[in-house]
Amino acid sequence: MFKGKTVVVTGGAKGIGKATAFAFANKGAFTAIVDVNEKEGQTVVQEWKKAGIDAAFYTADVGNTEEMANVFACIVEKRGTIDILINNAGVSSFGSIWDINKSDWDKIMTTNAASVLFNSREAAKYMEEGGAIVNMCSTRQSMSEANTELYAASKGAIYSLTHALAMTFSEKGIRVNSISPGWIEVGDYSQLRPEDHAQHPAGRVGKPEDIAKACLYLADPENTFITGENIVIDGGMTRKMIYLS
Repeated sequence: MFKGKTVVVTGGAKGIGKATAFAFANKGAFTAIVDVNEKEGQTVVQEWKKAGIDAAFYTADVGNTEEMANVFACIVEKRGTIDILINNAGVSSFGSIWDINKSDWDKIMTTNAASVLFNSREAAKYMEEGGAIVNMCSTRQSMSEANTELYAASKGAIYSLTHALAMTFSEKGIRVNSISPGWIEVGDYSQLRPEDHAQHPAGRVGKPEDIAKACLYLADPENTFITGENIVIDGGMTRKMIYLS
């Protein structure tokens, strides 16, 4: 279903982005990874090429509209079109509400939220009918801990941008959806404790591959009746009632 398709994954050098990029590439898509970490990105792509996987790496800051416009133009020059965009890149920022300042707000909102808006618009210029965009949201768009205002706001913006973009791009036949991951362990999974897994109704902490599978589903050109939706993938954590004895 993805053979010959052109897929762009931002923040694809590691973690969820890397797993997602590999999932599409493994299905026969040409996969372009965009990341600020050139060393890790180049290493990933070179390893995949040795295994016969068609991929390319582009260095860019997703919050820099000029850099990203150049990246999309280069990809289209090479491939002719863009079929799928995975807006995965983002940063975390947690700190006391009494200590954060306007520059902290501007940074996280530019990287996490503004990038989704402007990179989706740029990619959509090159997409034909049947194109798909998947935005990486978070369960923190609907639940919070103290002192997470910046991150929560940025993910809440992505949640809202998803259904707004879905309505706008429907005229071009482009679907837009988002995924809200819960606890997805991108480090050493073996170091997790039994209690870490036990707090999930699914019985385990999530893995990047769990999110990658959902990206494949949402970008599948045959799934034409799902757009403007946000899918929560958290092992049931946000559905679990907690009573203190």
